[in-house]
Amino acid sequence: MTQNETTPLRHFLLYLQNMRLFRVLAVIMLSVLMSAPTQAQNGFEIKRGVNVSHWLSQSQARGQARANHIKEQDMIRIRELGFDHIRLPIDEVQFWDEQGNRLDEAWQLLTNALDWAVKHNLRVIVDLHTLRSHSFVLQEGQKNALYEDPAELQKLIGMWTQLSAVLKKYPVSMVAYEFMNEPVADDPEQWNQVVEKVHAALRKLEPDRKLVIGSNRWQSVGTFKDLRIPAGDKNIILSFHYYNPMFVTHYRASWTDVGRYTGTVTYPGQLISQAEYEKAPEQVQKIIRDNEGLTVWNRERIKNDMADAIKLAQDLGLQLFCGEWGAYQRTPRDLAYAWMTDMISIFNECNIAWTLWCYDADFGFWDQRTQDFKDKGMFDILMK
Repeated sequence: MTQNETTPLRHFLLYLQNMRLFRVLAVIMLSVLMSAPTQAQNGFEIKRGVNVSHWLSQSQARGQARANHIKEQDMIRIRELGFDHIRLPIDEVQFWDEQGNRLDEAWQLLTNALDWAVKHNLRVIVDLHTLRSHSFVLQEGQKNALYEDPAELQKLIGMWTQLSAVLKKYPVSMVAYEFMNEPVADDPEQWNQVVEKVHAALRKLEPDRKLVIGSNRWQSVGTFKDLRIPAGDKNIILSFHYYNPMFVTHYRASWTDVGRYTGTVTYPGQLISQAEYEKAPEQVQKIIRDNEGLTVWNRERIKNDMADAIKLAQDLGLQLFCGEWGAYQRTPRDLAYAWMTDMISIFNECNIAWTLWCYDADFGFWDQRTQDFKDKGMFDILMK
């Protein structure tokens, strides 16, 4: 054969060699993709939980009184009652002094709680609930410094850097982080900037940890349209809180405007009748109007409230999570039970994970003093 005659053969042999190499590379790439972590493989899967509140958050108790409030037996009980996770609120003021120094006793209580929970197969969402620079209860004219002062955002990142250093030893399948509770930003872009920067910082430290990210304005279900969710991250849980209608969930609650109304409430149906409305003082009438007290509320209305959030989570392939919901202890029980039954029904139908507010305080079902149920009817509804 001449050189010209052998050239096509050499090209054909080279083509076969390249095809073999391509197939080998394809097998390798497929293997890598199949072994790469996914949302399901992260293992942090939740359905039914309860907030262990007023312990490391929103409490003045310190020393032995604080240490005695939650013990290992509580984690055992919560798991045995049928819950698969807890949300554990913590406050800056309990974990750092005003100079930023760690307050070691609270850190020990936190790690104790996580050790007990992991031991008894109870997943935990660690929720940084209140900051000195951010409150979800603002007085008129008050501003949250977190959104005004870049140094405060860096301080928040620093807190989570310290928390991560201590908590990263816990399996990603058992512990998740909620890096701030109930953002209250005047401009949604302010909260988006916080999300972007804290998310980026935590991802450098812990690329596979589940992160719970809430919507703006008290984690309202209607503000997800303004939330910029970090793209491509499947280890995110989308969180909202739901206490509507407030005339049911916060009946006679002294710290709210709606608590000033003390007449009859109906659920399902028009919350406050025209006759009850007309009997109320003028100032209370305005509260009724402003809080949809003359509106018909029922299961369909609540589900419609959640529809956009449900669709968003489905489109993104992310878990939707109602991190707080519940009814105050002064709400008439038939009213509370009817509302809670509808909520549980929606959660079950729409694959929404949840944590009740709360375990043993004024929205809870358990009494730490008597070590017994204080509202067994509520608990029975939760287990449906």
